[in-house]
Amino acid sequence: MVEIELDGKKVEIAEGSMVMHAAEKAGTYIPHFCYHKKLSIAANCRMCLVDVEKAPKPMPACATPVTQGMIVRTKSDKAIKAQKSVMEFLLINHPLDCPICDQGGECQLQDLAVGYGGSASRYDEEKRVVFHKDVGPLISMQEMSRCIHCTRCVRFGQEVAGVMELGMSHRGEHSEIETFVGHSVDSELSGNMIDICPVGALTSKPFRYSARTWELSRRKSVSPHDSTGANLVVQVKNNQVLRVVPLENEAVNECWIADRDRFSYEALNSPDRLTQPMIKQGNAWQTVDWQTALEYVANGTKQIKHNHGAAAIGALVSPHSTLEELFLATRLVRGLGSDNIDHRLRNAEFAPASGVRYLGTSIAALSTLQHVLVVGSNLRKDHPLFAQRVRQAARRGAQVHVIASAHEMTDTDAWAMKIASSSLTPAADWVQALADVAAAVAEQKGMAAPAAAAGVNAQAAAMAKSLLSGERKAILLGNAAAHHAQASSLLALANWIAEHTGATVGYLTEAANTVGAQWVQAQPQANGLNAAHMLAGGLKAVFLLNTEPGLDSANAGAEQALAGADMVVTLSPFKTNLACSDVLLPIAPFTETSGTFVNAEGLAQSFHAVVKPQGEARPAWKVLRVLANLLGVEGFDFETSQDVLKAAQSLPLNLSNKTQAAVDVSRTAGTPATASIYQLDGLVRRASSLQLTADARAVEVLA
Repeated sequence: MVEIELDGKKVEIAEGSMVMHAAEKAGTYIPHFCYHKKLSIAANCRMCLVDVEKAPKPMPACATPVTQGMIVRTKSDKAIKAQKSVMEFLLINHPLDCPICDQGGECQLQDLAVGYGGSASRYDEEKRVVFHKDVGPLISMQEMSRCIHCTRCVRFGQEVAGVMELGMSHRGEHSEIETFVGHSVDSELSGNMIDICPVGALTSKPFRYSARTWELSRRKSVSPHDSTGANLVVQVKNNQVLRVVPLENEAVNECWIADRDRFSYEALNSPDRLTQPMIKQGNAWQTVDWQTALEYVANGTKQIKHNHGAAAIGALVSPHSTLEELFLATRLVRGLGSDNIDHRLRNAEFAPASGVRYLGTSIAALSTLQHVLVVGSNLRKDHPLFAQRVRQAARRGAQVHVIASAHEMTDTDAWAMKIASSSLTPAADWVQALADVAAAVAEQKGMAAPAAAAGVNAQAAAMAKSLLSGERKAILLGNAAAHHAQASSLLALANWIAEHTGATVGYLTEAANTVGAQWVQAQPQANGLNAAHMLAGGLKAVFLLNTEPGLDSANAGAEQALAGADMVVTLSPFKTNLACSDVLLPIAPFTETSGTFVNAEGLAQSFHAVVKPQGEARPAWKVLRVLANLLGVEGFDFETSQDVLKAAQSLPLNLSNKTQAAVDVSRTAGTPATASIYQLDGLVRRASSLQLTADARAVEVLA
């Protein structure tokens, strides 16, 4: 540790730290623009100049290492004069458009100009003008004349997103931040550039000119998409969601969110919103009141149970639903006497699990891994925030190994990180590829392997050697591995390798509440039908909670098969499943209801509604409660979602990735069903700006 004196106070800080870090520890604010705690130090803006005793001139706090006995003054006349001089230079070319700037009211330059700017400018020449650039549907670069060349956006792309999409061209007063060769900004984390821009140069294209920041109410929430459980601040005006930005949580999403977390709010105001209950009469949809719709569903369910038995009733539920919704849907189905409920719509194997499948470690631990083997995942697109954590580990020297197909990883640059070794093989051969790694581990340890190896090839040997070294290591099974026809064999092999290498084993888990769905047992526990059986038809009454089987399942003909049921009830925020449904019940999306999501590591995060439900939409937990009461199912006397949560939490949460399954290395046919980044759930599918991105267009081309 090094001790310095900062504005008369003694501060101890680790050797190698900068003056800025010491100031942060002491709670002393030093004005800055280019410095960001998550990015490398550039010392571009010079706004953080401070007075260091015995130094001939003011020094940048962000780039000046601390030394024993150093004396620093951040508010001396020398420091203040230097900071004001820098501000004068920054403002000479800045356009005078604060009244119309989207950054107005939350602009770092605007704030600091109040304290460090002059009352008049000595600059009489013409201000420079930078031509606007079109870089895609998410980020606006219309006012690049505001740019102060802090390069935060450039460094973010290189260091966090892993893709250098922006850079600085030319020199001097001709310098510009731009993409090159006419490319767009296509990173799945690109929206974070808007947040870290200290001026109004990069702004949100969907939000542009929608509202002023001081008109917006700010409310906390949790992302309903992938299993990170990213913490959000949802910004609202006139009961309408207009913007979503990250809420910092170092243990979960740090200060970042993925673009689908940020821009999926557009779907909340889409014309597809279902705002009133509807019943199909003949081939025409009729709008009805809630009482009529619920009585229709209750009477139909009673009739089907009487005529065909409880086994003819089932429910397909989305793992993007809240814990409370899943708990009540499960209790309703079982209260009717059926075990036909499942959330695993994309799975090809439905082996019973001995525990709740989860990440196997904490999310924060992904950043500190030394060795990691990822099986069956397009990590960067399936889990952008997990990918950026693994990317940080790789930047620190971690070895990342991959077993995947071309669908998950088109080339070694696809993950925007250094890959130590990769086995790119069809999904049908993943079990064999993992068995080869197990055989290589056994060979290097002089023991018997758990399964026959096709041959210890160079990739398998490299993966085994890596996993046998170091301390912090993990084997991560991705979405495609979880959906695989031999998912149990993959897990059994991963467990064997982990047992003999000291690694942890975990599933990245697909959705915001995959862990929660398992926790409340939203899957058959005895002799119930699994999702594949229900999607194939045969049920007489089907409840679809927040899911679109034609898009959310592995069965392309699911809607047609379900249409053969006597009654299909869709509970959704959107007008969907029209071909197979008989009743549409409008439920509230995550912004219009309170609830809980359980992320990949098993962390339950509750949130409140940020706006009122649109039209006649109601929180799904309330709809399920009333429906259960009409059906005479006991145990539904809940007054609030907190009451439901308390009941759900009374169930044991047994987080375990252990399995008793035997390893089968035979080749399987087919590719696991996985959703692309902007087709994961109903919200992202209806977010117009996300559907204009390069990732969305690439899926359309492949289709």
